[in-house]
This record gives sequence, structure tokens and C-alpha cells, in this order.
Amino acid sequence: MSDGGLGPPPAAGASPPGRVQLRLIRYYGLEQQPDIDAFVASEVCGRECVRVHENDGVLALRVHLPAKALQGAGPRDVDTLCQLVEGVSHFVLLAERARRELPTTQLELELQAEIDKFLLLSDVDRGGRATHEVARLRALLFEQVCYVFSHADERGRRYRLANRLAGHFTGHLQRTYLKNARLRELRSLLRRFYTVSPSDKVAWARAA
Repeated sequence: MSDGGLGPPPAAGASPPGRVQLRLIRYYGLEQQPDIDAFVASEVCGRECVRVHENDGVLALRVHLPAKALQGAGPRDVDTLCQLVEGVSHFVLLAERARRELPTTQLELELQAEIDKFLLLSDVDRGGRATHEVARLRALLFEQVCYVFSHADERGRRYRLANRLAGHFTGHLQRTYLKNARLRELRSLLRRFYTVSPSDKVAWARAA
């Protein structure tokens, strides 16, 4: 799978993070946000990481992304694409929660990022890929997974739970909506899902 899954830039000169940000904003019907490029730091050897600091009600964000995820052109491997979408997904959700003065949790951030990977890499927001391609993508995202942190680590447990919940939820989306091309209903559902509380979001994913 290549960068083709992220599509052409919606505006001349848009960066890869900027393109992902715009796709998420448009799909979920969010209000305009600060340009993510002002918050991005390039990591030559490191992996995606979003650092958050709050001081006197002011939220400071820094989105660390692999340098190869920031290249303007050329193919990217699935891992690089996933890191790109994950970092931008975190930024978009944090910005939206801050705008609405609502809380979030680390589990919600990871769960939403897993769903956003499926959403964008399967091109759901632009009509979706073929059924067999979506099935292959789900297997890559939720079955053939390697983790940086062990299951004994708190972060490792959180990542595994988020991936498991997202796998269950997106399986429901695939069977109920994508298989039957019910894309308007799917978009309505995902927009509602995006706005619910962190605990409700986990409950929705469990119950799907």
C-alpha cells in the first residue's frame, strides 16, 4: 500500500500531515483548526509521538513524526502511513476537545487513531476500496500487529486494548455498512461516534 491512499493534496502546497488533517476535518464535519504543520517536529530515527503540556488552561502540543512520513512525494510503507495518520488523529481530536472544553483520555486518543487509520487507508471518506482490499487492510491493522511496548507495560496494554476495540468496531462497520455501500449512514454514525464521551466511545466499540 502506498501514499496513494492519502490522495492528492486538497490545496496547492499542502503537506502530508496537512492533507490528513483536512480529510479528517471534512469527514467528521469539524470546525477549522490551527494548521498542524506549525506543531510538527521531524524525527529522523524516532517514531510518532504527541507531547501535550497544559499550563494555566493553555494547551501546548508537539507532534513528532518520522521524517519519511513528511516527504512530499513517493511511496510510504504501511507502518509509516499509520504513524502519520495516528499523529494527526491525536492532534485533531485534542484540538477539537480543547475547542469544546471537553476532556479526553489516552485510551480514547488511541482508539480514535486506530479507527482513523482504517477510515483513511481504506478510503472510506472517498467511497471506499474494494471489499477484498478492505478485508486485507483490516487484517494488517488489527490481526498482523506488532507492538513496541510489551503487554506488561501500561502503554502496551492500552495500545492492545485500543487495537482490539477498534478491530471489533471496524469489523461491524465493514459488515453492516461498507459491504452494502451504506456510506451516508456510516458517515452519520462515525460523526456521532466522534463526539461522544471517552467512556461512551469505548462502550460503543465494545457493543458493536
